[in-house]
Amino acid sequence: MAKLNWDVDGTRKFHAGVSHGVVYPKADGEGYDNGAAWNGLTGVTESPSGAEPTDLWADNMKYARLISGEDYGFTIESYMYPPEFEPCDGLGSPVKGVRIGQQKRKAFGFTWQTKVGTDQDPDAGYIIHVVWNATAKPAEKSHETMNNSPDAETFSWECDTVPVNIADLKAAAVAEFDSTELTAKQMKAVEDLLYGTDSEEAKLPTPDELLAAVKAAVKAAV
Repeated sequence: MAKLNWDVDGTRKFHAGVSHGVVYPKADGEGYDNGAAWNGLTGVTESPSGAEPTDLWADNMKYARLISGEDYGFTIESYMYPPEFEPCDGLGSPVKGVRIGQQKRKAFGFTWQTKVGTDQDPDAGYIIHVVWNATAKPAEKSHETMNNSPDAETFSWECDTVPVNIADLKAAAVAEFDSTELTAKQMKAVEDLLYGTDSEEAKLPTPDELLAAVKAAVKAAV
């Protein structure tokens, strides 16, 4: 048995930054429309909730504990958003250049990256975060006069999700793909699907399809 050690060189990890945002509006039928790059992304805040314990008492003792279901929400912050996100924000466009609010909000998928660094390498890797079946809530938009210290307007959307089925696991709405643990071929398989290639459009597969691509990349490398 190896003795535990703390703060070994190269093992002190941290996460930082946000980039490579992509939105995938829900298709009218099944699945999602092609992905659209999200420029101006400044932050994504994940806000899981639930999983609250409820103690059961019997025979003058704590008899058991029940755990409530877990929900997943997140908040997107940005300087701007792609036009493809407008139906997800309740905007309809009957004529190009005209946007009508208070329309039906389309569900969407969303992906983004965060950096993984260590004490020896601040660019050791990255994590691709994938969210399915999200819905954006109506958000406040503030417009202010310009002064001697002008600043760009920012947008923020609180979003909630509905879990999707995953084989052999509980239904979930979020997954992560970590380049510091997966191989380069496995990450490429994921990125080719999510971000597209020279010949294929960016798309949002199901969790099972992404897992199958990761496993297939392992077999191809053998």
